[in-house]
Amino acid sequence: MSFSGHTARKRFGQHWLRDTAVLDRILDAADLQPLDRVLEVGPGRGALTARLLRSQAAAVHAVELDRDLVAGLREQFADDPRFSLTQGDVLKQSLDLPDQRPADKVVANIPYNITGPLLERLVGRLDRPAVQTYQRLVLLLQKEVAERIRARPGQSCFSALSVRMQLLATCRSICPVPPRCFQPPPQVQSEVIAIDPLTADQRLAPPLAQRVESLLKMAFLSRRKMLRNSLASLAEPLKLETLAAEAGIALQQRPQEVAPQAWVALAKGLNHSDAAAAPGA
Repeated sequence: MSFSGHTARKRFGQHWLRDTAVLDRILDAADLQPLDRVLEVGPGRGALTARLLRSQAAAVHAVELDRDLVAGLREQFADDPRFSLTQGDVLKQSLDLPDQRPADKVVANIPYNITGPLLERLVGRLDRPAVQTYQRLVLLLQKEVAERIRARPGQSCFSALSVRMQLLATCRSICPVPPRCFQPPPQVQSEVIAIDPLTADQRLAPPLAQRVESLLKMAFLSRRKMLRNSLASLAEPLKLETLAAEAGIALQQRPQEVAPQAWVALAKGLNHSDAAAAPGA
C-alpha cells in the first residue's frame, strides 16, 4: 500500500489521527457487534479503518473525497471482503453500502469544515429528521462544536445547536483529543463524542418540532435579549407570560438559560393556544 507523494490537504480539512490510545477509545465507544454495518467518513490513510476491520463488524463502508487516497485505501484493504469504498462528497453521495442497505453505525474523524451540514445529514433537524436513524455515531469533532452539542443550560456555549441535538439524540463526551494526536496538528482542540439518535417514535411530532425550531430561531437570533423581548410577537404580553410560566420559563431569562424540554413545553402551549383560538375551535 502506498500514499507516496501525498500530503495532507488543507482544503479537505485533512489531519491524520495517529494516537493509538484515542483510536482505541473510538472503537470502544462504537461497541461494534457481529451484525453491525459501519459507515466511515473520510478514512484518510486508513488508521481508523484498519481498527474497524479488526473488530467483529459485519461490514465497513468508507466515503473518501480525495481521489489520490482511494487507490492506496483499496490496495491496503483489498484482502478483506467486508471493506467497500466510495469516492465522492459525503454530502452528496448515497451513504448506503454496496448492497443498497444502510449502515447501523457511523464512526469517523470528520472534516471539521463540513461538520454542520454533515450532522444535519446524519442526525437531521427538528423539523426534518434524517431518513436513516443510526444506532450510534462516534465522531471526532472540533472541541468547540462538541461542547456546544452537549452543553447544559446556563453554560456560555449553550446554543440552539445544543437544544436541537439534545432533542434529537443523547450525546456524551468520550475523550479530549489535543493537536499533538494528529499529523499535521490542527490549530484547534478536538473531542470524541458519541451520539445515539432517538428512534422515530421518540422524536417530537412534526407540528411540535416545527414550532420548537421556530422558537429557537427567533430567540437565539438575539441571544443577549430577554425572552420577553425576543418572543414578544408570539402573543399578547399576559398570555405569553402565562404560557411561559406553565412551561417553567421566566421571560426575563435569556435563551441560553432555558432547557430543551422547557422549549418543548412552551411550543406545546403555543400550539394549543393557537388551536383553541382558531375559528370553529
